[in-house]
Amino acid sequence: MKKVYIETYGCQMNEYDTELVRAVLLKENYQLVDHESEADIVMLNTCSVRDTANRKVYNRLHTLRRLRNGRPMLVGVLGCMASNFRQNLLENRNFNIDFVIGPDSYKRLPQILQQVQTTGQKAYDVTLSEFEVYADVYPHRRGGVNAWIAVMRGCNNFCTFCVVPYTRGRERSRSPKNILEEVKRLVQEGFRQVTLLGQNVNSYHYRGKDFAYLLEKVSEVDGIERIRFTSPHPKDFPHQLLHVVAENPKVCKHIHLPLQAGNNRILELMNRTYTREEYVALVNEIRDHYPTMVLNTDIIVGFPGETDEEFMDTYQVMEQVQFDSAFIFKYSERKGTIAARRFKDDVSEEKKTERIMSLNQLQNSISLKKNQAHLGEIHKVLIEEESTKKSSQQVQGRNDGNKIVILPKGHLKRGDFVDVLITDATPHVLRGEEISRREAEIAEGKQ
Repeated sequence: MKKVYIETYGCQMNEYDTELVRAVLLKENYQLVDHESEADIVMLNTCSVRDTANRKVYNRLHTLRRLRNGRPMLVGVLGCMASNFRQNLLENRNFNIDFVIGPDSYKRLPQILQQVQTTGQKAYDVTLSEFEVYADVYPHRRGGVNAWIAVMRGCNNFCTFCVVPYTRGRERSRSPKNILEEVKRLVQEGFRQVTLLGQNVNSYHYRGKDFAYLLEKVSEVDGIERIRFTSPHPKDFPHQLLHVVAENPKVCKHIHLPLQAGNNRILELMNRTYTREEYVALVNEIRDHYPTMVLNTDIIVGFPGETDEEFMDTYQVMEQVQFDSAFIFKYSERKGTIAARRFKDDVSEEKKTERIMSLNQLQNSISLKKNQAHLGEIHKVLIEEESTKKSSQQVQGRNDGNKIVILPKGHLKRGDFVDVLITDATPHVLRGEEISRREAEIAEGKQ
């Protein structure tokens, strides 16, 4: 029985894909282990969205090469880097990789492993599929309170900075029936929260059924108490979807709404298909439906050709919208993207650093103000961790708006839903104390 160790890098979709890989391997009687020192086969499930993710994997491969010195251990790369850098990975002797598998080829992993072990030759399969959604593979999860569910795969948007359409292929969606079967099975396993995943999740479409329909159907499953989704695109928010998010009590009042840039020329160069004005109008419509909707976003600074004045447009949109939080990144050129082919990466590293620091300072001040507004409120919190980095006497969970809440541990354990009185706030977390349901009902009645 061969022992396999898997490391996962990148987004939630990669986490889900690792769960698929575990299921495929277990079916073929491979054994999963928790450390590379125990393994006959080491797999790195990789991300290729940003240069920093690539560098982490390259550094890890160098470490593994030293570790396997004299040991009969196979090393393979899965996921987006496999698709984007196959030739470099296999031919670079510094990495000494045995196999490379793309995101649509995980079912062939046992066959590829058998081929490598039998022939001693390197092997790969990075074929992109128009149909593969892994509807017949039930992911092997390792507990927790939230279950990721990929409802669709691939992306048709072709944002010029993004490599995803080239590493994960075109959009295709699973059937609602298949998704609901997975949700019901998750309830039987004790999960109370699910997060629906897709590279552009709200473009889900299956035989006339859209994402709003899917959210409603998932909410009808007994035992599921919270539904989240990520990541959407601003172009796919019809009125009906906004209505479901605002009105359905099981759908969390939190939307990740990537802006990327606040200047129309840069947005056009990025192929984002909306203007600054259209984005702000969507934010206003969301808040018309649900005034306290928690919004966070993605921002890229230093896109090719971005001037100081154009950067200030992004700054001003962030001031205007008042996001609860933001993930802010420096532009990094990705091999194979439209931007890499058409534009020169001409914004200096110093300028990118200056801009990212400016936006982070702005966002921290906004996030602190937003979080302080919750002081004295009662939040329903789902406990995710039974200790924090700083103390084993504290637990950590998330409220409906996906904000981290820290409180004294007491009798609490992972998976508990508790009422929490918010007593303190920083830009990044809320702090509070558990109160009884009766106390919560009295407080809510007064509010």
